[in-house]
Amino acid sequence: MAYEKAEWRPITGLGKLVASGEIKNIDQVLESGRPIKEPEIVDMFLPDLEDEVLDIAMMQRMTDSGRRVQFRAVVIVGNRNGYIGFGQGKDVQVGDAIKKAIVKAKMNIVKVRRGCGSWECGCDVTHSIPMQVEGTAGSVRVTLKPAPQGIGLVTGDISKKVLELAGIRDAWTFARGQTRTTINFAKATFNALKMTNMTRIGGAP
Repeated sequence: MAYEKAEWRPITGLGKLVASGEIKNIDQVLESGRPIKEPEIVDMFLPDLEDEVLDIAMMQRMTDSGRRVQFRAVVIVGNRNGYIGFGQGKDVQVGDAIKKAIVKAKMNIVKVRRGCGSWECGCDVTHSIPMQVEGTAGSVRVTLKPAPQGIGLVTGDISKKVLELAGIRDAWTFARGQTRTTINFAKATFNALKMTNMTRIGGAP
C-alpha cells in the first residue's frame, strides 16, 4: 500500500515537520514522542516496508435492521531491519479491512533494539535481541530470550512472522495463555519487541 509523495498534504504538526525536512529520519519521529497520525510519514522514511496479513475473521452482530457482517484483519508491517508495526482493521469488505489494518500498523511502528545477548554466542552481530523481554495481550504472555547464531526462531508460526519482519533471526520464545488466539499471540510478541527499546542495558541509553 504505497502513497505518492506529491499527493501528500500533511495536516498534523509532525507531518509538517517531516514534509519541511526539519525531521530527517524515522528515529527522530519516534524520539519526538508525538503520535504518528499520518501513515505517509512512515512511507517517507521506510519505503521498503513489507506487510503480512496474519488473520482475517468474520464478525457478526445483530442490529435493528438485521444481521450485519464485518471482517477484521490483523496485519503486521516491517522492514526486516529493526522496525515493526501492528494493526487491525474492520470493514464490510475484506480488502478495505486489510487496508485499514495496514494504515494502523504503520501508525503503530516501533523500533526494535537488536543485538547478541546470548552468553553462548557473544558475537557483535545484531541477529537476536540484547536481553530477555516479555509482552502480554489478553491472556497471552510471550517471553523472548536471546539465542546464539544458527538456532533460528524457536516459536510458533504467528510469532515467527512477527520476529522475521522485525529483523530477528535467532530467539527462544516461551508463550503462556490462549496462544491459538492469533491476534493476542501476535500482539504479545509485538509488545515484547517494543520492550527491547525501553529496557536499559548496563546503564546505557
